[in-house]
Amino acid sequence: MKFKRRPAPADWRLLLLTGAAFCAMGAGSVPEAPVTAPAAAVAGEAETVAPAPAPAPIWKKSAVKDLIGAIEASADQGLRPEDYGLAALKTELDAGEGPALDAMAERAALTLAHDYQYGRVGDRADLGWHIDRAGGTIDPIVLNAMVERGTVRGYLESLLPVDARYKALRAALADTPDGAARDRIRANMERWRWMPRDLGRDYLYVNVPSYRLQRIEDGTVLSTYTVVVGAPETPTPWIAGDAPSLVVNPWWNVPQSIVRSSNLRPGRGGYVFKASSSGYVVRQPPGPRNALGRLKINLTNDQAIYLHDTPAKAGFTKDDRALSHGCIRVKDIDRLAAELMSDGGDDGRLDEALAQGDTRTLQLPKRTNVYLVYFTLDRGENGDLVSYGDPYGRDAQVIARLDGPPAKDNRPSLQIAQN
Repeated sequence: MKFKRRPAPADWRLLLLTGAAFCAMGAGSVPEAPVTAPAAAVAGEAETVAPAPAPAPIWKKSAVKDLIGAIEASADQGLRPEDYGLAALKTELDAGEGPALDAMAERAALTLAHDYQYGRVGDRADLGWHIDRAGGTIDPIVLNAMVERGTVRGYLESLLPVDARYKALRAALADTPDGAARDRIRANMERWRWMPRDLGRDYLYVNVPSYRLQRIEDGTVLSTYTVVVGAPETPTPWIAGDAPSLVVNPWWNVPQSIVRSSNLRPGRGGYVFKASSSGYVVRQPPGPRNALGRLKINLTNDQAIYLHDTPAKAGFTKDDRALSHGCIRVKDIDRLAAELMSDGGDDGRLDEALAQGDTRTLQLPKRTNVYLVYFTLDRGENGDLVSYGDPYGRDAQVIARLDGPPAKDNRPSLQIAQN
């Protein structure tokens, strides 16, 4: 005998609910199709999305090894490899390729690139530096392109100075053991990394510690002049500009610092005083006692620095010629002025102006670049390095900053890498 299966308790509840719902309907009502939730929701499971694949490493092991070689070679440029995370980079390389190695390698490469192209010492305004160089950052996109091409080390070394004077310092560094002599070379190499890469075809070059002005064309010294530079308490700044004009029989506008320190007063020394809101504007008229002598060569800069003649000729005979208030006194400046005027074919204007007694400004036929710099080791005319004094005591300051922690404003490239 067969029996029908009794509904399970759960089935009974379902029948009761269904029956109650059916009775509640009107006679003509048609039950709506039940709305069913997605299976995942019914089961209480969260919908999952497959993770995106990890990006391919940018820095392959071969590129990192190339970078490590470049960092180790930075010692040949007077820098310290440990300042570029060398040990940590080697450890991360052993751990394998990936985002961590990418970030570490990029940071190290950008740091070294910046220091090669712009110098490691960033806080140098108090070292007399007033040259505004364009740029200041290294583009990570360019760096990544070099990584893909496998030319990281070559790219980094292309950022170094190419001037023969820098190369002479690098050669000397290779032959100099650790010690004060090596640090002195390192300080001067660092200064060259601050310099513009293209100085121009012809320019005037005043190396303050040498007490000389050189007129250089195509790497050849055409003429040399003895100069007097700023005293240690009023140092000549490090500037780059050009010479647009010269003034014959100039007036001297006395700087306020000299007015105060010299205790100048109206009626003394032939100076002309004019009252102003800040005290007096003091000018010295042309004449045999004028502090600028008979000629002044104007320079484009924001430090009020220029080249000029002087009635105090005895200063040119001294061994220590750091004597001025900052400007450059040039012995035989009339000869230098004639050279600059002859660049475009002198039409006799200079001789005529010198023969007259009035003040005249003559535009130079060609604007010549002018660099006032500070190197205690510099390449001589025969190619050998020449050692000079350190009248402003700058070498020790440069080394202290070169071997210390980098200044915050010296790492714009790292800010890019971290963003």
